[in-house]
Amino acid sequence: MVNFHILTLFPDMVMQGLHTSILGRAADRGDISIEAVNIRDFTTDKHGKVDDYTYGGGAGMLMQAQPVYDAYQSVIDRIGGEKPRRVIYVTPQGKPFHQKMAKELSAEEELIFLCGHYEGIDERVLEEIVTDEISLGDYVLTGGELAAMVMVDAIARLVPGVLHNGESAETESFGDGLLEYPQYSRPEIWHGKRVPEILLSGDHAKVDAWRLEQALLRTKERRPDLYEKYMEK
Repeated sequence: MVNFHILTLFPDMVMQGLHTSILGRAADRGDISIEAVNIRDFTTDKHGKVDDYTYGGGAGMLMQAQPVYDAYQSVIDRIGGEKPRRVIYVTPQGKPFHQKMAKELSAEEELIFLCGHYEGIDERVLEEIVTDEISLGDYVLTGGELAAMVMVDAIARLVPGVLHNGESAETESFGDGLLEYPQYSRPEIWHGKRVPEILLSGDHAKVDAWRLEQALLRTKERRPDLYEKYMEK
């Protein structure tokens, strides 16, 4: 089981997005837990302010260290700080997120995600609490919530019990370094297009060989970088 703690200024956005479909059912069963901690609840400003101007000038406002740290500390006080906890700051300056990283993080008991907003977060609190800086890609969003939700989804589905068919996560794209092979369902003919005959043969060995061949072809065509890495193994 993994417990996800998301530090955010927009808890409703996070909870509505993650408490639906597969993840929502997994949370109801107790396979994972997801909570959104509202950073604004920890400000000492009577107006609920959590940001201020940056020293040295510049456009935009910066999230202040104190409410971020206190929100983080409230989670640590509840889950215990006896052993180090992974605190992930979602930022375009971080390491690119990928499937192997999701697999590694799915083995953690507690994961804390920190979502920035405005022009970011005071560097001093990042230095004090963050263990990992991770990026969803080379682009900028208005806040870290969407990126954190994507990462939580990718990690959670690798937790045992979340997907009823555990094989699904292993055979999907990137599970073995290749993109997933094409798949088909009923009817056998749709808009004049037939399901490949080999998939109707019942010969599992031939089906597996066809799927590997298709995965190799698709990866070579669409992601030659992944194909080269796979062939170097």
